[in-house]
Amino acid sequence: MLVTIIILVLSAVFFVNGKIRSDLVALCALVALLVFQILTPDEALSGFSNSVVIMMIGLFVVGGAIFQTGLAKMMSSRILKLAGTSEIRLFLLVMLVTSAIGAFVSNTGTVALMLPIVVSLAVSAGMNQSRLLMPLAFASSMGGMMTLIGTPPNLVIQNTLTSAGMEPLSFFSFFPVGLVCVAVGTLVLMPLSKWFLSKKGQKEGNALTGKSLKQLVKEYGLSSNLFRLQVIEDSRLLGKTIIELDIRRKYGLNILEVRRGDVSQHRFLKTITQKLAAPDTILQAEDILYVTGDIEKVQLFAEDYLLGMLDGHATEETLQKNKSLEFYDIGIAEIVVMPASGLINQTIKDAGFRDKFNVNVLGIRRKTEYILQDLGSERIHSGDVLLVQGTWSNIARLGKEDADWVVLGQPLAEAAKVTLDYKAPVAAAIMILMVVMMVFDFIPIAPVTAVMIAGILMVLTGCFRNVEAAYKTINWESIVLIAAMLPMSLALEKTGASEYISNTLVSGLGAYGPVALMAGIYFTTSLMTMFISNTATAVLLAPIALHSAIQIGVSPVPFLFAVTVGASMCFASPFSTPPNALVMPAGQYTFMDYVKVGLPLQIIMGIVMIFVLPLFFPF
Repeated sequence: MLVTIIILVLSAVFFVNGKIRSDLVALCALVALLVFQILTPDEALSGFSNSVVIMMIGLFVVGGAIFQTGLAKMMSSRILKLAGTSEIRLFLLVMLVTSAIGAFVSNTGTVALMLPIVVSLAVSAGMNQSRLLMPLAFASSMGGMMTLIGTPPNLVIQNTLTSAGMEPLSFFSFFPVGLVCVAVGTLVLMPLSKWFLSKKGQKEGNALTGKSLKQLVKEYGLSSNLFRLQVIEDSRLLGKTIIELDIRRKYGLNILEVRRGDVSQHRFLKTITQKLAAPDTILQAEDILYVTGDIEKVQLFAEDYLLGMLDGHATEETLQKNKSLEFYDIGIAEIVVMPASGLINQTIKDAGFRDKFNVNVLGIRRKTEYILQDLGSERIHSGDVLLVQGTWSNIARLGKEDADWVVLGQPLAEAAKVTLDYKAPVAAAIMILMVVMMVFDFIPIAPVTAVMIAGILMVLTGCFRNVEAAYKTINWESIVLIAAMLPMSLALEKTGASEYISNTLVSGLGAYGPVALMAGIYFTTSLMTMFISNTATAVLLAPIALHSAIQIGVSPVPFLFAVTVGASMCFASPFSTPPNALVMPAGQYTFMDYVKVGLPLQIIMGIVMIFVLPLFFPF
């Protein structure tokens, strides 16, 4: 027992210190429990097969897909309209929406769904995301108190009551308690988050090098001379290759890309194909050509080959809404020509960018001048910046030819940030399916299974660029941290440490009346949850709370509620609940951030609950 407590205390000290990564501390604690033979290897590794850990992995993937498809941004823009530019209104909206979702979906699931939305909201509103992410995690736990299925400890105390032959709690028995939790949490977090979290993570936005894709499009004025032409059924382009058209010599135009709707039987799996305008690309009906050049020449080309001109003579404002260069499979980047480059004095056509690297040159920036027309005959000067377009992998290949040029920015990093927005409806459907499977009891699918199904579907339906992109969304530090800490509760129970601590405290307070005893149970639960999972704490303390209430002859319901609220309202530690761990890397929080913000909230919540619980559930 003593060894287990020492390991627990040392782990807590290292967690607070923060100099060693939290997942490494958790693994060291796990190895120590194995070395001292407190746990068997099977028991020590049980956390890695725990359904909570598997669910977290799946939810990282689902959350990543929601962000990758732009669904988060779409949802956040609608919420942002309600909040306007007011930080207070945005903060309140995040708290209320998260609490409402948390009442019906697991708090881990709620955070995974809301995290990309809140990050997108914060960026759009020009607000520091760190001020919202910790309150997001706490709000999901508070919302979980509103219903029977909101958080696992609620199910634990329900099971304890029914096992003792008592009347079970209804689905909304928890609702008034949950409302108080949300109200108290919102009022306390509003000032605390502003004082302690406003300066977190501000350097993150400056870490990126290079310009964003939107900045490049705007800087080179690509949209101002970009037009979309559609190949219709009786067009003279049907079946022809791009090289046969000789469009550059005849009309002085460039075909940048060909957008093609999927015509295969697997429309659900892939809905848009983006092709670079290669010389051998054969044009088909319904293809959309993205063409740059003079408007009169574009119109002449469209008339000669019977093409539908999608943009017509619309106003500039309408044009900007209807057309844009999209970056799904194809991207753009800038390269700087080196002084000793062999390309100097060669024309763009002779330089062979298309033949060697399969990329187009869209423009040249020469000091303060931007050259966009008749590029083929333009000679390259030392120090020229070329804007190139191609598949992301081909642009990345350019970076290896460092003798002739330098690629600005990080093309693959830019590619990872591109949202596959045409997949947003698919991601939304999968997300709704997952929530339905998790909420309704008549569907015989466990929550962890629902999450696994959703994660696999997100990959299979193309909501990620590839499987590797899905793996990259998983925060392995959080996964290892939770998985390695879960067996700690087993060690405490196995050695009798948890029972000894709990019984000592409860027996000492029993003589002072039911309120004092309930307070002792609440704060014992609250303290233990800082070191072990809230579910494990509830499992350990619920029978003790029931027995203690029966011993002094009062109703056990408020005592059991003290256990579930104490276990769920743990905010002073990043590893006490999965939501706390989930937001830790995104918010760039340290262990001490949770202590500064979460500990005062945890104490205030406990004091309020000691007085409120007997009002809702009399002794």
